[in-house]
Amino acid sequence: MAFQEFPRQVTGLHLAAYFGDYEAVKVLPRGEDVGLKDSNLRTPLSFAAEYGHKAVVQLLLEKGADIESKDNSGWTPLWAAARYGQEAVVKLLLGKGADIESKDNERGQTPLFQAAARGHADVVRLLLDGGADVNSKDNDGQTPLSWAAQSGYEAIVKQLQSKA
Repeated sequence: MAFQEFPRQVTGLHLAAYFGDYEAVKVLPRGEDVGLKDSNLRTPLSFAAEYGHKAVVQLLLEKGADIESKDNSGWTPLWAAARYGQEAVVKLLLGKGADIESKDNERGQTPLFQAAARGHADVVRLLLDGGADVNSKDNDGQTPLSWAAQSGYEAIVKQLQSKA
């Protein structure tokens, strides 16, 4: 894993979630706040979801982590997992009732936009099967279909057209 400069106010729990250290999260001291946010308003759940650590995501949810927590960009754990193609995490979060239509602050895009624009066909399928709005428009009037087409993902374009 490449070096990343972490924002201020990152805790040991944030780092354990980032690196997928299930055992460190499991032995979390009683009373430790699983929803503690760093200076970018990211929670341990956000880190675990983005980096595809399904077991850690599950454990944090069991410990009471907020499935709809948003960082300063408006990204939820589902949004981040969809953006980075974390299929198993997306499936888990959808099964736990994550908001499939949550939009980010910058462009007003849903998780489906992110998966479609980045070529994550399996995640697109999960989101469509979960009821994602294929006709949703972002702040510029673009749809997931237009983003997939601009990015050259023909298979995803076909997936989206079949649901439009």
